[in-house]
Amino acid sequence: MKLTLADPKYLKESVSIISDLVTEGTFRITPECMELIAMDPANVAMVVFRLMGSTFTEYDVKKPEILGINMANFKQVLRRANPSDSITLEVEENQLKVTLKGMNTRTFHLPLINVEEKEQKVPELKFSATITMNSSVLNEAIADADIVGESVSFIADPKRFVVSATGDLNKANIDIDAGDDTKITATDKMKSKYSIEYLKKMIQGSKLSDKVRIDFAKDYPLRLEYLEKNKVQLMFILAPRVDND
Repeated sequence: MKLTLADPKYLKESVSIISDLVTEGTFRITPECMELIAMDPANVAMVVFRLMGSTFTEYDVKKPEILGINMANFKQVLRRANPSDSITLEVEENQLKVTLKGMNTRTFHLPLINVEEKEQKVPELKFSATITMNSSVLNEAIADADIVGESVSFIADPKRFVVSATGDLNKANIDIDAGDDTKITATDKMKSKYSIEYLKKMIQGSKLSDKVRIDFAKDYPLRLEYLEKNKVQLMFILAPRVDND
């Protein structure tokens, strides 16, 4: 296989975001796309990443390949790519050869590892609320909630999406009305609570897309999706936090 990207952004930023959640990842290189589906070590969050073959200037995949990679190492190498560099990925003698080509040519070799895990499947989920909005607005809402508590409640009805957090003494409510930039589909009013710590890592997906799609239901997993059509998909599924009281 030989894969070349003229614009390193989609791979570089995606691997950086994923490495905050996943220590070791299994990339599947198929004739259609470069894909990773993985759970975080605590089994609280799933990440789904697809970089479409059409994003690459060269995409030569004769047969599907499986590459087990230490995500921190991969991130460190990709961080060395300048915005104008091209990135080429090849497999040589059980190593991933990463070539960064710009003013000069730099070559890195990363050992391929055996990631012992069963093949992850994306769960089939049925959501009651879908919000499509500017990713920067969600980022600001999570940053506001982060001042107050460790968890955040997402509340949706057909006309409004609310991000709410409560701490020992403080409370924060961020009301986002439906409008041109915020589309809300909700069958009824519903509420679910999630970890801010995980959300802060996931909303970095805004580096890939100006829009985010949010799907959830009452006390149900959350799905966040950042999508650039025919280029990249970065999706997260996050388990809800359920109060014991």
